[in-house]
Amino acid sequence: MHLFKTIFTKNYHTLNNKSTGPLVSLLKSRSVIRFSGPDTIKFLQGLLTNDVKKFSELPSGTTSYLPTPNLPPVYVPPIYAAFLNPQGRFLYDLFLYRKPLGEEKLDGSGSGPGSDSGGDLELFADVDSSVLDELLLTFKRYRLRSKVEIDNVTEDFSCWQRFGGNLAEKSKGEEEPEAASVGWGPGVDHSAMSSSHGNDVGWQWFKDPRVDCLGLRGVFPSKETPPLVESDKETNELNYLLWRIENGVAEGSTEIPTGSSFSSLLRNLFHSLNVQLYWRHTGIIIF
Repeated sequence: MHLFKTIFTKNYHTLNNKSTGPLVSLLKSRSVIRFSGPDTIKFLQGLLTNDVKKFSELPSGTTSYLPTPNLPPVYVPPIYAAFLNPQGRFLYDLFLYRKPLGEEKLDGSGSGPGSDSGGDLELFADVDSSVLDELLLTFKRYRLRSKVEIDNVTEDFSCWQRFGGNLAEKSKGEEEPEAASVGWGPGVDHSAMSSSHGNDVGWQWFKDPRVDCLGLRGVFPSKETPPLVESDKETNELNYLLWRIENGVAEGSTEIPTGSSFSSLLRNLFHSLNVQLYWRHTGIIIF
């Protein structure tokens, strides 16, 4: 309790100070797994609470600007989903991401399709690290004869979150100031915006699929620093935990107990609200 109070008291003013801009945290409490193979969509569609079929479709939409090499002008956003047991009770939560396909982006020269076109679809998921082994075992138990590979790629990829500042107030049409300032004209340079949100192989920041106030989330190669990450804005993951608690959003099997039903989740929500009220008046977080 004292550890939380020390960290949160020191940094809470920064989380709510819009002039400092958003903060970013490496989420060490989350691990990354990869699903690949021709039956990936069918396999996950039958297990998760969200619609996974959209990952098998090319994103629709038109743009009025030139796409940035290696990044798609239109992308499929990630989804947040739960894995339930046969009785409909909670087991695990996860975020699913689909890396852009080769035909959705240009190569490094900007003259043609990406070099990684073709091949099987791959989906990446960030999951609770505390139940990683159990979750992998459960997925593989349900695989049966499905042609899908499930791999732990935590050493190769990491999960990050950008939050706080005025990030939650940005509309869909409003872009990052870092991107807006790049270009020749006074307006937003959409190509620069796309480049600032992603790296040179297609990994990029996405709007958190749960609620706007949580900011942006993404999976990036572990050996690289994600775009828009400044050394003085990187903060302890515990500050992201505070941000979620203040906004009433649970995450992971520690906060959403395994075997929870809808009624028990409602009780947890009311408990979370009471924790917020207590913290606002005392500055102490209780669990």
